[in-house]
Amino acid sequence: MKLTIAHSPDSDDAYMMAPLALGWIDPEGFTFDFVRKDIERLNAEALEGRYDVTAISFGAYPELEGRYGLLTAGSSIQEGTGPVVVAREPWTPAELEGRTVAIPGLRTSAWLALRRFAAEAGVAFGHEVLPFDQILPAVAEGRAEAGLLIHESQLQYRDLGLHRVLDLGAWWKDTQDLPLPMGGNALRLDVPEPERSRFARLMRRSVVEARRRHWESVDYAQSFGRGMDRDMVSRYVQGWVNDFTEDPGPRGREAVARLLGREPLWIQG
Repeated sequence: MKLTIAHSPDSDDAYMMAPLALGWIDPEGFTFDFVRKDIERLNAEALEGRYDVTAISFGAYPELEGRYGLLTAGSSIQEGTGPVVVAREPWTPAELEGRTVAIPGLRTSAWLALRRFAAEAGVAFGHEVLPFDQILPAVAEGRAEAGLLIHESQLQYRDLGLHRVLDLGAWWKDTQDLPLPMGGNALRLDVPEPERSRFARLMRRSVVEARRRHWESVDYAQSFGRGMDRDMVSRYVQGWVNDFTEDPGPRGREAVARLLGREPLWIQG
């Protein structure tokens, strides 16, 4: 059976797919076509059911319910840190009041988490949508007042002299005592059940093997050219590809349900 797998070229997504893409593990009768696009574009294309397997933001899941289920393997969930809001000045979160924040997409989990923060903190601000990789330079060059950073830019803003206003992962940990879920892999529910279960197990083996062959997986991830050296890619993926990625477990599942306000359909790997 051929499956089309869509994921972002973000380092953690590429890293966990390396064993499938490079043939390090037995595909168990599957063949794969890989598509790589920005996560917000994948969120939108998932609404059309375009791919058999696709990376999505958890924030997009409510619109996909009934069409896709979430694979237990392949989630990006991290404890105590996450997307950050940055600015040129050392503002407090309250000083976002009345300003405009550049965000990477309306369906991203980062924007969902930031909206949750704003509602609970009583801070009101506007937003503008920019491609995620344009937010960092927009803030640094003064074209945006503040920016919500995802992916590798979370590690790069200090190099441009920017200040962290808010770490959403730290805020979520403080208020919920849970890790912050950002993205996962979704499998179309019209894939027949035996193949759904078989691929879910295969995805878990891919994550396990990627971690076992860490530096080879780092090299594959770095080949997509996201402006980070090998050591920075390694640091980034070790943060986001972790035990929750192999299986979210009770705390990871609770975190996803808490963020979404509903229990998603999980496909066990």
